[in-house]
Amino acid sequence: MAGAWDLTALINAADPKAVRAERHLWLVRLLEWLRHAPASGIQRDAEEQRTPLPVLRLKQLLRQMDQNPALAARVQGLAQAFWQDIDAASLFADFGFGARLSFGSELLSRVQALVLPATPDTRELASLFSLLFKPDDVAWLDALDIDTCTQAAQLLGPAAAPGRAALLEAMQILASHVQAAAHSPALRQRMDSALLGSEPFRQLSPAVATLQAAVLEERSDDSLREAGFIRALLDQCVHAAESVMPHLETYGVSVNIVFDLDQLQGRCRRIEELLNAVIAPDLVPEGQRLLIGLVGAMRDQASVRALFARHYSLLARHVAERNAETGEHYITRDRDEYRDMLRRAAGGGAVLAGTTFIKFGILALGMTAFWGGFWAGINYAVCFVIVMLLHWTVATKQPAMTAPALAATMPSGRQSSDEDLEKLVDRVAQLIRSQVAGILGNLMLCGPLVLAVQWLAMAWADAPLVGADEAQHTLHSVTLLGPTALLAAFTGVLLFTSSLIAGWAENWFVYHRLDSAIAWNPRILSLLGAPRARRWADWWRANVSGLAANVSLGMMLGLVPAVAAFMGLPLEVRHVTLVTGQLAAALGALGTDLLQQPAFWWCVAGIAVTGVLNVSVSFYLAFKVALRSRGVRVQDRRRIRDALWQRLRAQPMSFLRPPRLS
Repeated sequence: MAGAWDLTALINAADPKAVRAERHLWLVRLLEWLRHAPASGIQRDAEEQRTPLPVLRLKQLLRQMDQNPALAARVQGLAQAFWQDIDAASLFADFGFGARLSFGSELLSRVQALVLPATPDTRELASLFSLLFKPDDVAWLDALDIDTCTQAAQLLGPAAAPGRAALLEAMQILASHVQAAAHSPALRQRMDSALLGSEPFRQLSPAVATLQAAVLEERSDDSLREAGFIRALLDQCVHAAESVMPHLETYGVSVNIVFDLDQLQGRCRRIEELLNAVIAPDLVPEGQRLLIGLVGAMRDQASVRALFARHYSLLARHVAERNAETGEHYITRDRDEYRDMLRRAAGGGAVLAGTTFIKFGILALGMTAFWGGFWAGINYAVCFVIVMLLHWTVATKQPAMTAPALAATMPSGRQSSDEDLEKLVDRVAQLIRSQVAGILGNLMLCGPLVLAVQWLAMAWADAPLVGADEAQHTLHSVTLLGPTALLAAFTGVLLFTSSLIAGWAENWFVYHRLDSAIAWNPRILSLLGAPRARRWADWWRANVSGLAANVSLGMMLGLVPAVAAFMGLPLEVRHVTLVTGQLAAALGALGTDLLQQPAFWWCVAGIAVTGVLNVSVSFYLAFKVALRSRGVRVQDRRRIRDALWQRLRAQPMSFLRPPRLS
C-alpha cells in the first residue's frame, strides 16, 4: 500500500491517452493522495502547522509540476482529456437534486447509493463527484489561498470559456426544471396568484438564454443587465414558492409537495450561485465557492436520515399541532376541570371493565393467535370509540396528546424569560395532576366494578365469570417479577404511535378536503340532504382524529402481540387499566385469601410500574417529536430544572391537585 501513496509513481501513471475509466480512476487516486499521503516528506514551519495537510500536499504537487514541465504536460493533458469527455453541466444542474419523480423515488435512490458501489466509468460528472470528493473535504478546500487555487485550476481545471459555457448550460437546465415544477398542479394551485401575475417562472428560461448569448459573445454590458433581470426574476420565484407553505399549514401537508417545493427553491439558489460565477471577472474564486458548496451538500445528499428530517419535519409539526389542539382538552387548570377529569376518567374505567370481561371471553374461545388478536383488537377499538363518543377518557391516551401542548409553551433556551419559565412550570404541574386524575378515575371504577361483577356472578351462579385458571395466568403475567416493565414500555410506544396515526389521519382528511366533499358532493347531497350532509361533514372533521387514534390503538393492542409471536418475539401489551381489571377479576375468582399472598402484591407493584411506563414512554416520545417539529432547542436546561424544583419545594401539592381559587 505504501507505493499507492507515492507522488512520483502517481504522476508517472498519468496518461492522457488512457481510457475514460482509467483517467477518472487516476483523479480519484490523486484526491486520495491529497487526503492520506504521509506528512513525513513535507517541511512545515510554525505557520503551516495550522494549515490542513491536503493543502500542503497540493502545494507540494504544484511545486513538483513547476520543476518537471514534462510531467506537468502529462498531467495537464490528462485533465484536458477529462474535461473534453465529461458532462460538466450535469454536476451543477443535477447534483444535490432528485429527478422530480417523488419523495419515495429519491429515498430509494439514496438507499441504493448507500448499498451499491459506484463506477468511475461514467460521462456524468454528477455521478463521479461522490468518488472524487468526501464531505470532510470542505475544511481543506476552504483553507486554499487564491494563488494555490489559480495554479491548481491552470493544471487540472477547464479553460475559462468552456467552464463558463458549462455553467450557462447548467443554468438553462435548472431554469427548465424550475419552470416545470412551478407549473405542476400541486404547486401552482397552492401559490399566491397575485405573485404569479408577472409570470416570473415563464420568463426565467428565456432570460437565461439571453444571458447565455451575451456572455458567449462577450457583451459585458448586456450580460450585467440580463444578470440583474434574472436576479429579480429569481426573487419573485422564491417569494411565489414561499407562499405554498401557509397553504400547506392550513389545508394539510403532502410530503411529495414539500419535496417538490424544496427542489424548486434549491434550484433557484443554485441558479443564483452559477450566475455569480458566470459574470465574475475571475472565475477561480467563484469556482472555489461553488466547489465548497457542492462538497458541503454531499452529506445531506447521501443521508437518508437528512431526507426524512427535512421533508417530514413539516408533517411532524402539522401532526403535533393537531395533537396540541386536542391535548388542551386533557389538561386540568382548576378544581372544576380536575373534578370533571375524574368523572370522565371514571366513565372510561367503567367501559374498560366491560372490555376486560370481553377479552377473557375471546380467550376462552381458543381461536388461533391471529384471529384471537384480531377480535381482541376489535374489542379494544370498539370500547375506546365508545369512551370517545361518550366524551369520557382513557388516561394512558393523554400523554401523547398533551406533550405537544406542553411543547408549545416550552421556552427557547437563553431567550426565555422568567414569565416563560413560570408558564412552563404551570403547564408541567397541570399535566402531571391531569395524569394522576385520569389514572385514578380509570382505576377507581374499573377494578371495583370488575370485582363486583365477579362476586355477583359467584352469588347468583356459584361460579365467577373469570375462572381460577385464568386468574392464575393473570398472577403469573402481571407480576413485577416478570417482563412487565419492558412490556409496559412497549405498550407506551404503541400509545405514542396511535397519536401519530391520529395526526396523520386528520392531516390526510384536511388535505383531501373530505369535509367539503361530504358537505357539497352532489351524490352525497342527493342521498343525505344538505342539512344532514353538513352535519356529517362537521362531525367527521371534529372526530376523525379521535376515531383514528382509538381504532389504531385498539387494533395494535390486539394484533401486534399476535404478529410478534408469529415472528418469534415474546411481546405482549400491558395497559394499566386493563391490567387492573384483570387483577380484580383474579381476586374475584380466587377470593380474599389472595390478599395474603405475596404474588398479589407483586402484581399490584406491576400495575404501578405499568402506569408509570405507559404514561412516561408515550409522553417522552410525543414530546421529542413536538420539540423537533417546532425547532425548539433548550439552551438553558438548568434554569428550567431549577424552576421546577423551586415549585416542587414551595407548592408540592400543586402537582397532585389544582390550587384553590383566590
